[in-house]
Amino acid sequence: MEGGLDCHDAQASTATLHQPGVGRGSKSDKSATTTLRLTEIFLSLQGETSRAGLPTVFVRLTGCPLRCRWCDTTYSFQGGETVTLTSLLARVADYGVPTVCVTGGEPLAQKNCLPLLAALCDAGYSVSLETSGALDVSKVDSRVSRIVDVKPPESGEAARNRWENIAHLTPHDEIKFVLANRADYEWAREVIQAQKLAQVCPILFSPVQGELPPAQLAEWILADRLPVRMQVQLHKILWGNTPGT
Repeated sequence: MEGGLDCHDAQASTATLHQPGVGRGSKSDKSATTTLRLTEIFLSLQGETSRAGLPTVFVRLTGCPLRCRWCDTTYSFQGGETVTLTSLLARVADYGVPTVCVTGGEPLAQKNCLPLLAALCDAGYSVSLETSGALDVSKVDSRVSRIVDVKPPESGEAARNRWENIAHLTPHDEIKFVLANRADYEWAREVIQAQKLAQVCPILFSPVQGELPPAQLAEWILADRLPVRMQVQLHKILWGNTPGT
């Protein structure tokens, strides 16, 4: 989902971050036995969302139940390494930045994603979660900014959209549409109106790289005066499609 070197306030100082495993309400013994499958962890500039440009630690968890046609992180579907929550928190802390993005794959496909998110928040990080929108987001720690995809028809996974997630979103969250063509755009425009999404949280429009020219999407948005934020993937402009960037 994101990009080079990957809780509530993005302006937090690293001096306020707690030691791994000793955050508010944490239990170090449990963290030592809680495990996750990790594809990669790296430091980069956030390439998308309203946090674009911020140095961010990306934690990419392994596995995804969806197979979106234009997915750019298929390498995260399988493999990875098994890590404990304690060791993962320590690796995040080593980067020394206050902003963390948990992504995938589909992070919520792992049950221990929820305690990971809570532990990161307890440690003082500003945390975002990138999710497909196909799984329940209601149990995600309220301090986390949830970036929830709505899959359009060209993704091949529109039937997997979990519409009831919308009721759980707040202005602290964001909804993202990745669009491949005019039909996707018109579908997204109708969804925004029907679901009154502009009243829920910020809305992001992204063009599928190599299929929908960004300038074309920009023209459509302007012509319709849509209340959305257009974004391009900054990390791909800087480093291409290289994993871990």
